[in-house]
Amino acid sequence: MGAGNSKPEGQVPQHIFNANAPVRFSSELADTLQNSPQSDATRSKAVELEVQTRVAAELAKLRANESQRLRELQDQIVAETDAQVSSSASLTEKLSAALSSSETLAEKQRHADMSRGLVEREIAALKTKLEGRKKIDHLDPGVEKAKDEIVACLRINDRRPLDCWREVEAFRREVGRLEKEFVEKTVR
Repeated sequence: MGAGNSKPEGQVPQHIFNANAPVRFSSELADTLQNSPQSDATRSKAVELEVQTRVAAELAKLRANESQRLRELQDQIVAETDAQVSSSASLTEKLSAALSSSETLAEKQRHADMSRGLVEREIAALKTKLEGRKKIDHLDPGVEKAKDEIVACLRINDRRPLDCWREVEAFRREVGRLEKEFVEKTVR
C-alpha cells in the first residue's frame, strides 16, 4: 500500500471525441488557425492581461471616487466646524460689543482691518517714537558715588563680600531718595 503510483506511468491518455455527424470547417478557417502565431497559452495570457488592466482601471476609478468623496466630507466637516466657531465667536463678540464702549469697538475694528503694510507702518512709527523719548544718560551724583563705593568695597573684600553692608545700605538710601523724588514729580 502506498508503494506504487496511483497513476500508471507513461503517456498521458488522450481523449478523442468522435462525432456522429461529420464536422466540416471551411478551408479559410483551417488555414487561419494553422497560420496563426498565437497558441492557446498566448491567447489565455492576452485575455488575462486584458482582464487585469480592466480591473486595475476600475480600481483606480473607485479610488479616485472614494478620495473625492473623502475630500468632500472633510470640506463639509471643516465648513460645519467653522460655522460653529464663527457662530460661537459672533455670540461672544456680540456680548462683548454690548458690554464695551465705542472706543473699544473702534479699536477691535481697527485690529480686524489691519493689513501687513499697515502693521509695518505702525511698527516704524512706534520705533521712531521710542527713539525720540528721553534717555537717561547720567545718574544722580549721590547714586553714582554710592555705586562706586560698593564696587571699591567688593574689590577690597573679594573673599568677604558681606563686609560691605554699610555701602549697600547707603546705596539703598540714595535709590529710595530718587524714587521718592520721582513720585513727587509725577504726582504734582
